Amino acid sequence: MRVVVEEVTKIFDGGVRALDGLSLDIADGEFFALLGPSGCGKTTLLRTIAGLETATGGRIRIGDRDVTELEPGRRDVAMVFQDYALFPHMTVVDNIAYPLRIKKVGRARRRAGAADTATELSLAGLLERRPAQLSGGQQQRVALARAMVAEPAVFLLDEPLSNLDARLRLEARTFLKKLQHDLGVTTIFVTHDQAEALALADRIAVMADGTIKQIGTPREVFQRPANVFVAGFIGSTPMNLLAGRCDGDGIDLGGVRLPVPAAAAGLVAAGDELIAGIRPEYFVEDGGGDRAGIEGRVSIVENLGTSSLVTLATAGPTVQVTMPEGREPVPGATLRVAPRPDRMLIYRAGDGELVDGDPGGGKPVGGKPVGGKPARGDHTGGGLSPL
Repeated sequence: MRVVVEEVTKIFDGGVRALDGLSLDIADGEFFALLGPSGCGKTTLLRTIAGLETATGGRIRIGDRDVTELEPGRRDVAMVFQDYALFPHMTVVDNIAYPLRIKKVGRARRRAGAADTATELSLAGLLERRPAQLSGGQQQRVALARAMVAEPAVFLLDEPLSNLDARLRLEARTFLKKLQHDLGVTTIFVTHDQAEALALADRIAVMADGTIKQIGTPREVFQRPANVFVAGFIGSTPMNLLAGRCDGDGIDLGGVRLPVPAAAAGLVAAGDELIAGIRPEYFVEDGGGDRAGIEGRVSIVENLGTSSLVTLATAGPTVQVTMPEGREPVPGATLRVAPRPDRMLIYRAGDGELVDGDPGGGKPVGGKPVGGKPARGDHTGGGLSPL
């Protein structure tokens, strides 16, 4: 079911503006993530879509219905909360069947429906247990089963993986993606964990301070962040954001000079204050060829498993570079690297927005998504390797 959020504002008592005119258009069957730091408004937006919070302004449509003024029970949505919110005195089967009980479905039918849903989520042997007798992963699946049993038009997931340990979270992430793919139900997923968003979502809205900073596929927000905020927020190793000044066809970074990339050529002029954005993964080792490079002394080497994060002290800014396994330099060594020209981004220092002359680059910024729903599987997988 399609979900449309039109200029929604939420102001709490005391004048706190949690949402500031947000607009979204979420396609039928899409797995859509709301990503951002704590306090950015993502959970408030989810609760407003659910009807648990009342919008101060704007409209919300689910399918062809305006649900802005409807109570939660009439919106045909199901929500899974961060703490799962299971009834501790009820068995698993009764917890799952509870939405059907609210709908006045007969006891035999609702228990049968709960048992069928439990079987889909590998809970068949746990139906008579109570939540305290379950592991965190089992409780999560019970919460999902309770959401599924009523066959809602939209799933709303509020950080459902945050209470799991690291290994179980990875397993649950794979399980959740497969479940949503199999069901084909429109899903809105709130998380502060960018790895989860990159791995799970068809599209992501990156939020900050009650606004949307960028909307795009995981590939778009990783490869071409639309502004400095998204550039600094997305990525397991932070993007290098190097402040400098345009001196014509290059950028003087205070002891280091790099050429203006082709996508920004003609859009910046001498004297412009700029920020060069280069992910550590998008540097290549340079033996001193004719490419513009950066040379520095290796100050720190951090082992990441299959690669290492190397910190270079240069004549200008400090730069971080990812080196492949087995190619790690030793601290104190001299290393020369060069950014991949097609992966170097330029931002204006004043507003932090991407300078982009590439019409195919994709800058889905603000509340309006660019294009429709991407094809299934158009995402980064783990989201932590260069794309």
